[in-house]
Amino acid sequence: MKMVIAVIQPDKLDEVREALIAADITRISVNRITGHGQQADTELFRGQEVTPNLLSKVEIKIACNDEFVDVIVQTIMKAARHGAGEVGDGKIFVMPLEKVYRIRTGESGKKAI
Repeated sequence: MKMVIAVIQPDKLDEVREALIAADITRISVNRITGHGQQADTELFRGQEVTPNLLSKVEIKIACNDEFVDVIVQTIMKAARHGAGEVGDGKIFVMPLEKVYRIRTGESGKKAI
């Protein structure tokens, strides 16, 4: 089991969500977050280096069985990219997921996802 976490631009959320649904991935969690990466390097303002404010981002979390990871990653990469790709398009993290439990039934593991 894996946890896929994608940090994308807010304007791409609907496009990514629709692409995931088209790929039969319907169980997702979405959070509005702030942060900055390469697109927010320090700038020179009135002779002093200043780090820009945090930028709005969207974090998508998807818990999945191993066989769905590639489908999810490829779908997000295609839908979240601006044109040929721009700085700030986002990142995708894939992490092992040790255990999952469904509260309603008590199921665990692959069945709980």
